[in-house]
Amino acid sequence: MRQPVATISLIALGFAVTVFGIVPRASAQETPVEEQIVDAFQTLFGKHPGQRVNHAKGIVAEGSFKASPDAAGLTRAAHFQAGTVPVTVRFSNATGVPNIPDGDPNANPHGLAVKFSLPDGSETDIVINSLHFFPVATPAEFRDLLLAVAASKPDSPKPTKLEEFVSKHPAVAKAGATVRTPESFATEQYFGINAFGFTNKAGETSFIRYVAEPLAGVKYLAPEDAAKRAPDYLSEDLKARLAKAPVQFRLLAQVAAAGDPITDATIPWPEDRKRVELGVLTITAPAADNEEAAKSLLFLPGNVTDGVAPSDDPLIAVRDASYAVSFSRRSE
Repeated sequence: MRQPVATISLIALGFAVTVFGIVPRASAQETPVEEQIVDAFQTLFGKHPGQRVNHAKGIVAEGSFKASPDAAGLTRAAHFQAGTVPVTVRFSNATGVPNIPDGDPNANPHGLAVKFSLPDGSETDIVINSLHFFPVATPAEFRDLLLAVAASKPDSPKPTKLEEFVSKHPAVAKAGATVRTPESFATEQYFGINAFGFTNKAGETSFIRYVAEPLAGVKYLAPEDAAKRAPDYLSEDLKARLAKAPVQFRLLAQVAAAGDPITDATIPWPEDRKRVELGVLTITAPAADNEEAAKSLLFLPGNVTDGVAPSDDPLIAVRDASYAVSFSRRSE
C-alpha cells in the first residue's frame, strides 16, 4: 500500500512511501541531531550492514579532473589550478534500500559524489545531487520532516502531520518538483545545495554553488517508461557507456551576487547569476570491485582544501556528522 498524500515530497526526496512509522529513541532529544537523522533513516529503510543509510545503491567509478583556465581566478585550491588530478566518483540512488529499482520514483534524487586526489597526497570532496535546492533550511527541520512523514499514515486525521509541515515549509513541494528519473547517470544534472567560499591567490572571496552538467545532454524518462526499465539499468548503462568512451561533466561554479542568501539551502539563486567553468570531470572506468569500493569510501561535503571553505549554512556540518555516523554503522 502506498501513501498518496506524501508522494510529492517522499518521491522527490527519496523517502520510501511504503514505510509508515518511525519510533525515535526514548532519549532522542538528548542525542545529537545527526544521530536522530540517521536513526530516522534506518527506521524508514531498515538496517543493512555495510550499506549507507541513504543513497545505499550506487556505482563507483574512476577518472580524472582537468581544471579550466578560469577556475584559478576564483580559487587557489590545488585541484582548480592548471593540470589534471585523479578522481573517484560514486553515482547513487536515494533511499537506504540497497536493491531499489533504478526506475522507482523513490530512487530520486540521484547523487554524485567526487573525491579529488590532490598533488600533496590529501583529498577533497564534492557531494551534490539532482535536487535543484533543498526542502528545508536546518538540520532540525530535516529531522522534523522525517518525523512528519512517519506520523502521516493513510488513516491519519486530516490535515496530517506531513500536510501541516508542508504548509509551513513550501520549499518541500517546490524542491520535490525539480527532480525526474534520468535516462542515465550520465544524462543527469547535479547541483550543490550548499554554498562554499572560494578564495583566490589575491585573497578575494566569492561564494559559489556547484553545478555538474553532462556533456551527453540532460535526458529524462517519462514515469511509465522508467517503470519498464530493468532494476539496475542505471549502473548497467554507465558500464556500457564506459566500455565505449569516457563519460564527462562540466563542473561549474554558480557565483552569488550581493544579497544572495548563502546560509539557506531552500533558496535557489537566480538563473542569471554568473557561472564559471571550473573544469571537466572525465570518468573512464567502473571500480573493479564496486561493493568493496563503496563500503570503504566516505564522502564529506565539508572535506575541503585551502582555497575552499564551507559557508555558515548549518546543513554542511550536520551533513558531515550524519555521513560519519552512517559510515560508523556500516559494519554493525
